[in-house]
Amino acid sequence: MRCLLLLVPVTLSGCVVGTVASTAVDVVTLPVKVVSAGVDAVTTSQAERDQKVGREIRKHEEERQRLMREQAKRCRKNKPLPTDDCSGYLPG
Repeated sequence: MRCLLLLVPVTLSGCVVGTVASTAVDVVTLPVKVVSAGVDAVTTSQAERDQKVGREIRKHEEERQRLMREQAKRCRKNKPLPTDDCSGYLPG
């Protein structure tokens, strides 16, 4: 029994040292993680910029197509706006 009681502190000391070392590493790396997170929040990567430009282009194209459909509909109904170019539409 005494032998077992003597082994308990020895086996637990490795856990304590490991925990202290792990905590020390966390404390040392924390400022680096905070700064890198701040930089990531402020800056945008090339991929993020490309995605944003792609979304803007698609949105612009969808709006242009919608306006073209509305213009075609007005021209077919012979109710064009003064700015509509209905030269490609035949009445009928």
